[in-house]
Amino acid sequence: MELVANNLIETILIIGVLLLIVEVVVLGFSTFFLTFTGLAAIATALIMWLGLIPETFPWTISSIAIFTVVFAALLWKRLSKLQNSVDSKRPDSDLVGHTFVLPEDVEAALPMKEKPKYQFSGITWYLSAHEDLVKGTVVEVVRADVGSLLIRAKQV
Repeated sequence: MELVANNLIETILIIGVLLLIVEVVVLGFSTFFLTFTGLAAIATALIMWLGLIPETFPWTISSIAIFTVVFAALLWKRLSKLQNSVDSKRPDSDLVGHTFVLPEDVEAALPMKEKPKYQFSGITWYLSAHEDLVKGTVVEVVRADVGSLLIRAKQV
């Protein structure tokens, strides 16, 4: 405890940096509390180093609390906008464009669990289509979803 008391500015600075690292690396910038508190600890260490407030625990705790509230008020809207941006673009799949011969008939109206299956790349895929397709038709993959392939007859 004496080591912390003798090196309070450095301790608070290290704590602030560690809080920011944990927020970004471990939590993926999902909560902002550690960000605000880490920034507040860094700001407190800076104003203590400048000699604007005394190097005591009550001043340290008070300053961190006040700066946390200030940073939250100033940065909340801007940071929350970062979380609201959603990429709606579907990821590209190497399976799109893959062609094969249908092992059995595909009926568009069947529920997913009753649709035929196709083994590819070590995974069993359910085959779905917008229209009925007969066994032996050459088809291509239009879209790959989790556990299912949307297929259509290959255009020659």
